Amino acid sequence: MLKLRACGHRDLERIYPAFELDFDKKELLPKLGVHKALLRGDAELLAVYDEDTGIEVAYALVGVRSLYGYVWLKYFSVSPWYRDKGLGVQAMRLINRRYADRQGILAELTAFGDEDGSTLRKLRRFFARFGYVEIPSDVTIGGEKACVVVKPLQGSEEISPYVHRILRDFYSRVLTGVGMQRMVELRPAPKEE
Repeated sequence: MLKLRACGHRDLERIYPAFELDFDKKELLPKLGVHKALLRGDAELLAVYDEDTGIEVAYALVGVRSLYGYVWLKYFSVSPWYRDKGLGVQAMRLINRRYADRQGILAELTAFGDEDGSTLRKLRRFFARFGYVEIPSDVTIGGEKACVVVKPLQGSEEISPYVHRILRDFYSRVLTGVGMQRMVELRPAPKEE
């Protein structure tokens, strides 16, 4: 049976290389910024582990403090040797349960170098399986257009008008002003006519 535990600074030193393998360097938050966010309680580093063996099978970095009561699932990754075994589904259920009392869970889906869009389609299907819905947004991460999804819990999925403010709040807790200019472009979603 899988369990979820909050991790600390030593764990980040061990887990961060896994993030470097799984995420493009253009979307990778600086380790020092993550340490600061953990220290201030702005973020949680989570490990999903097998209760019987103690082996960690998945990791997540979640921004937990925001102006609007949403949490931000910045990174979610299953260790390569445990993929395609249904463990990602179980891990996501644990993460969704952990934040069930929040307004909702936001995630940005990016796929650098995804020429045919297949990786992004796979990510959308995976998140949709858990009730995440795509919301109109104008978010660019590391020069790549991001798809923003939300799992409404206590709140609404109608957060398009202020999703850029929610994400700016999260990013400002991890990045310096210069880091935000280099990595993130957040604008209000274009108004539908």
